[in-house]
Order: sequence, then C-alpha cells, then structure tokens
Amino acid sequence: MNHLKIFIELTRLNKPIGFMLLFWPCSWGLAYANYFKQNTSTLIYYLILFFVGSVLMRSAGCIFNDIVDRDYDKKVERTKYRPIASGQISVKRSLIYVLILCLLAFFVLIQFNLTTILFGMGSMIFAFSYPFMKRITYWPQLFLGLTFNWGIIMAWTAMGNEVSFNIIILYISAIFWTLGYDTIYGTQDMSDDEIIGLKSTSIKFKKNIKLFLFVSYLITSLLIIYLFIELLEINFSLFFLISFIITLFYQIFKFNENKPADCLRMFKLNNLSGFFLFLSLVTINI
Repeated sequence: MNHLKIFIELTRLNKPIGFMLLFWPCSWGLAYANYFKQNTSTLIYYLILFFVGSVLMRSAGCIFNDIVDRDYDKKVERTKYRPIASGQISVKRSLIYVLILCLLAFFVLIQFNLTTILFGMGSMIFAFSYPFMKRITYWPQLFLGLTFNWGIIMAWTAMGNEVSFNIIILYISAIFWTLGYDTIYGTQDMSDDEIIGLKSTSIKFKKNIKLFLFVSYLITSLLIIYLFIELLEINFSLFFLISFIITLFYQIFKFNENKPADCLRMFKLNNLSGFFLFLSLVTINI
C-alpha cells in the first residue's frame, strides 16, 4: 500500500486538475473536428483514447519533472515533501515508472493514423524539455502552453484532417489560456523561486500580474470568438462560450497573488473553463 501511495503522489493522480488541463485541449480539437465530420461514435472513442493518453503522459511528465527538479524541490516549501525530493523513492525506480508510462502511452498513440502518431512522437521533445525551461527563461509558461495544447493538433489530425489555419488559431488561443492559468499557479512559489534562481512569468510580471492575466485571457477570448463567429447561433453553444469567457475573467477579479490558497483555487477553476469550451464546441449543431 505504501508503494501505491508513493506512486499516486509521484504521478499526481490524486490531483486530477493536471491531467484534465492536458485533456481539455484534446477534447476541443476533437469536438471542433467533429463539427465538420459528424461522426459521434468516433468522437466518443477518441475522447476515451485521448483521456487515457493524457493521464499517462501527465503522470510520466510529473515524474520526470520531479527527477530533474529534485534538488530545487528540497528548497521549496510546497514541494519539499514530494517522493523523490524527500527520498521516499529512488531516481532509478522513478525512471522505470516513466518508461512504463511512456510505453503505455505509445500503445494508445498507435491506435491513431500515421500523421497523428508522428505529431505525438514530436510532442516528446516539448514534454521532456519543459522542466529545464524555468532555469533559462522567464517564459516557461509559454513553453508549457506549446506542450500542453499540442493535443489540439493531434486531435484534429486524428479525425482525418490536415493541419489548417483555423486549428492553429485554436492552438494559439489555448497557449494564451495556459500562459494565464500557469502564471496564477506559479505565484504560489514566487518567493522560494526567486531565492533559488528559478524563473517564471509570475516573477517577471509580479508588479503587473493582473494586467498580464487580462491580456492573456483577452487574446484567448478574442481568438476563440474569431474562430467561432460563423459557427455559433443563439443556442446552448453560445451560452457555454460566454460561460467559458466569464470564468477566465472571474479568475482575474478574485485572484490574490499574496494568498496561495486563492491562487490554487483560481487555477483549479480552469478545469471548469475547459469543460465549458468543450460543451460549446460539441453543442454547436444542437
């Protein structure tokens, strides 16, 4: 049981917000593609595959991140009790877990067409480079956005489409969404990160953080509106789109960078944001 507990903590399976934020962009890509393809059975099947893949890759990414950051994690109050940093599990065993999870994720990946498989393999470069970004740039959140939202393009190609201008617009909008929510998340560690020399947009824009969040979420909202302006009618889809945008700007209104509990609560609200946008896409024809 102790090994299971350590594995769950290591992979953050007890904190589903992580893999849900990886899954929602995949669901957006699938739902948007399905608007043109109208194949509900394939949509449901692929939603299941992308969900499983998101859980597996998020779990592998968490372990790899903890391996890379183990010396830093020991110096940060929020992370010093993580299994690797606290010595509960060895780096060797952790790497074995990463390998197993990646192999399982690869098995999921090969259920798709060749184009999607190639895009999936290409995403590994982003996934395993991200943990190093906070050492060299104040924009690791941008790199996370490139990584976490790659599933939009994979989902689009999985449904038999070629990469198009519109799907790139959706991808870019999601990158700015990630820039916003991960900046909120990063404020929890600002003091410790500055002491140990790690970088983030939370630190870079700490004097104007709400303005940065406003610009990020505004760009997300405008790009989404641009994308859907010809598709939406006054129906459930429009209601869910408005709900998505409201949840983004509500975060800015309620966010207090000096209260870690507020930061975490507003960060977690993005699970609802992602769900609302999925509902907006999937109900366009209703």
